[in-house]
Amino acid sequence: MLQLDLELRQGSFTLQAQLALERPVSGLFGPSGCGKSTLLRAIAGLVRPQRGFVDLDGATLFDSRRGIDVPPHRRRIGLVFQDSQLFPHLSVERNLLYGFTLLPSAERRFAPGQIVELLDIGPLLRRRPRHLSGGERQRVALGRTLLASPRLLLLDEPLAALDEGRKQQILPFLRRVRDELRLPMLYVSHAINEILYLTPHLAIVDGGRILGQGLFSELIRQDHLLGLARSLGLENVLQVTVERHQPDLGCTTVRYDGHELHLPLSALPPGAETWIALRAADVALARHPVAGTTIQNQVPGRILGLRRIADRMVVEVDVGVPILAEVTVKAVRDLDLNAGDTVYCLFKARAWQYLGAR
Repeated sequence: MLQLDLELRQGSFTLQAQLALERPVSGLFGPSGCGKSTLLRAIAGLVRPQRGFVDLDGATLFDSRRGIDVPPHRRRIGLVFQDSQLFPHLSVERNLLYGFTLLPSAERRFAPGQIVELLDIGPLLRRRPRHLSGGERQRVALGRTLLASPRLLLLDEPLAALDEGRKQQILPFLRRVRDELRLPMLYVSHAINEILYLTPHLAIVDGGRILGQGLFSELIRQDHLLGLARSLGLENVLQVTVERHQPDLGCTTVRYDGHELHLPLSALPPGAETWIALRAADVALARHPVAGTTIQNQVPGRILGLRRIADRMVVEVDVGVPILAEVTVKAVRDLDLNAGDTVYCLFKARAWQYLGAR
């Protein structure tokens, strides 16, 4: 378990963070420049906060009041950056073994062969970093960090420098680290789909402050986070299970809470769990099912509440999970919508976006 409460000032920027992460894998999510990387560096001991404490599994790593500041090499925390930072003059094999050879044998949690096989880097061992692709360099950097046997793995936007294709190659390896090594991880990114691929548990950071922590699907619905959710197009997030594919129709059917939704074709296998997101402005409401329309996703629900925001209305509807619909004030008045009323939520298939698979 990682617990911290700290304040760190760098120039005009101030980070004030309170966290209690109990899950084996958690995410740290927020826009660029919000303080995510600074927080990781403070946990790793690379920067010193002006005030506060950092505890890991009951051991104090930093406490300004008690004068404790464990040096980075004794914290046993692995940090993987978006730049792999491999030693260019060493082979892949020697890069991998750099931290491993410095450890007493009793402290070595993983064997080199185990990590090489896990990350599928056997064919790369004799190469130098300059002969590796970006994705290969990141796998080697991850392997080097794992072989140093850290108690906690910090991943600081490790895929930010890669294109989408390379990201999709690396993410399954990170999931294997999660599932097979069971090493506690804190994954930092401003790309929510990367975090959700690994875990639904995260903390949201903005402006040097922790805005909330917990399950993403619950956090993103909190009033003080709706602005951030709206900017990301994530007002509505559902966890769904892939049911079947119809490639000839370009359609994937998913299920949640007894309901089916028809979405754009996905590469996820049947039975896979994933997250999907929808903007509140892409939800239409109707008093009755609508015939003769191309909108095939029509889900009944009950209005939980309505609130006016400027010139629009945000209507919360229970369709098995709460859904937000953003409609005009005139539409609400014309349909005479009130809390407790039954309505149908209409979703265009292509308005949904897939987030991370679990």
